[in-house]
Amino acid sequence: MTDGDHARLDRAIASGSIPTMLAVLVEYTGDHRWLSARFRPTRSRGMDENASGGLPEDVQDEIRAAFADAVRDWWRTGRPRRRDLGDDEVGTILSFTTGESVPPDVASMMAEIVTGPQPVPTAPVVTTDLRAIVIGAGVAGMLISVALDRLGIDHVILEKNEEVGGSWWENRYPGAGVDTPSHLYSISGFDHDWSTFFGKRDEVEGYLQAYADAHDIRRRVRFGTEVTRAAFDEAAQVWRVTAVDERGEPVDLDAPILISAVGLLNRPKVPDLPGIDDFGGRVFHSARWPEDLDAPDSLRDRSVGIIGAGASAMQIGPAIVDRVGSLTVFQRSPQWIAPNADYFRPVSEDVHWLMDSVPGYRAWYRAHLSWIFNDKVHPSLQVDPEWPEDRLSINETNHGHRGFYERYLRDQLGDRTDLIEASLPDYPPFGKRMLLDNGWYAMLREPHVELVTRGVRSFTADGVVDTDGVEHPLDVAVLATGFHSTRMLYPMEIVGRSGRSTREVWGDDDARAYLGITVPDFPNLFVLTGPNTALGHGGSFITILECQVRYIVDALHRMQTEGIAVLECRSEVCDRYNAEVDARHARMVWTHPAMQNWYRNDDGRVVAVLPWRITDYWSMTHQVDLDDFDVEPPRASAEPAGAAGHRTAS
Repeated sequence: MTDGDHARLDRAIASGSIPTMLAVLVEYTGDHRWLSARFRPTRSRGMDENASGGLPEDVQDEIRAAFADAVRDWWRTGRPRRRDLGDDEVGTILSFTTGESVPPDVASMMAEIVTGPQPVPTAPVVTTDLRAIVIGAGVAGMLISVALDRLGIDHVILEKNEEVGGSWWENRYPGAGVDTPSHLYSISGFDHDWSTFFGKRDEVEGYLQAYADAHDIRRRVRFGTEVTRAAFDEAAQVWRVTAVDERGEPVDLDAPILISAVGLLNRPKVPDLPGIDDFGGRVFHSARWPEDLDAPDSLRDRSVGIIGAGASAMQIGPAIVDRVGSLTVFQRSPQWIAPNADYFRPVSEDVHWLMDSVPGYRAWYRAHLSWIFNDKVHPSLQVDPEWPEDRLSINETNHGHRGFYERYLRDQLGDRTDLIEASLPDYPPFGKRMLLDNGWYAMLREPHVELVTRGVRSFTADGVVDTDGVEHPLDVAVLATGFHSTRMLYPMEIVGRSGRSTREVWGDDDARAYLGITVPDFPNLFVLTGPNTALGHGGSFITILECQVRYIVDALHRMQTEGIAVLECRSEVCDRYNAEVDARHARMVWTHPAMQNWYRNDDGRVVAVLPWRITDYWSMTHQVDLDDFDVEPPRASAEPAGAAGHRTAS
């Protein structure tokens, strides 16, 4: 420990999060006097991390000084291992540092974030011939690939693109980024010094490529290969997979295990608008942004229209507003937008130093963010049947949220009463996923920006015609029209044991799976990002993926150690689970009749998002219950083991 270490620590703590330093201080010292009323942070407002804890400056300084002393004591004592913390103590510390009561049943998940997952018991492997085919090399595909490698399961990843990253590789539009804090939208155990508190697309994609490098994932990927069909061969107990490579040649593969990791927001939804082929300008989906329009001057003096006003549009608009001649936004329905001072804020080198140099700081910071962005808001999304308001809000807390976000909207739009009227939603907050203000309101006030509160009916050679029949001249039209979020596994044909495909079982947009992962009649098929697993209330989808991967790993490990060849979810288990999913959704804001969202299918059933808290899903997927499955041993006629992906035919 040098004088330089002391000076570096003193500089760094000025940029640290007070609630996080307070948690580390209690962990290091075990002194619960720091959990007294004088030091209790206030609760965060909205989606703010509350880095100051809302405490007076003198109290903050007292915490900083004690934190620095605790770190110096840790240095002096030889940098010992972190103190063992039980779930109860983690819950107590987190409840105090967040300024509000964290439910006891959340503590186990939070403890895993703070202290790391518990070791998984191992058992001798009995079955050694499990092989797998993974479809997709996005976040989900890479996570399961690393897990399969650790299990010793030979596998191949079939990826239609030319690089890993999935949606982050495909979506290159200006302003693309995450609406979840960077340190929460991170893979557990794979740390990164994020440059901003909310990661932008290029850095996220670079992070995912670094993950692929670290685990040598690309050696298991066949790029430029798109799966068109997969069918379960009951006699051989394998999946027969048909794909097409980059040359258009057929590729035939087989393996006992099939894992779909194709993603949910993966297939762009392009509206079938009359005249679109006659448009004389440029028209493209936001997920297919042309590279030649990335240059700073590429849109100068051009009239640009954004069709749609959801998450993608909200990122694109402010990012290009200073580059265009004019900007027209076609908004069928306004969105609720939350303030967030951290959206563009850089992460300082001092914060990086604390996370890299002080054990526990990164973990406690992530746990703090997990509470704010994961399940904190979930209770307020339940409909109060006694609540007198039938359109604008669903309960007292939700009504309070409405007031908070409406005041922010009015403050940002000021004297522009026309924009206030056009931008104020007439449905409850969180009816659609809450968006974070990245300069949207400021963009709307620009003199060369027009907000049209109507959809687009058709194209002409010179522009678009809105649903009121008004023509708007455009040079460039961006289709920010979303994705086929309710068409699971689209457009692949996945055929189960009975010879029926998922489309025949589910219809076009009514997918159902147990835990969103396994489906009756489709043995040994595991679905990542399956039905009812997206997040509508907040949080990081990487967390959900890690829950699903853990569940699949446990299932495969049971197959390895118990000599199981086939697992198939029982119909009654899946039906019971989905009945509860529907019942939960029926009592939540997403089924409110005042708005439409991408969570629901044409019949109004919520197909995309999770009804549970993330904590609940974490518990549900913690381990496999084999009683939920029909189990088959290997058949004598089944094919012998081989390397997944080595059988091809042209």
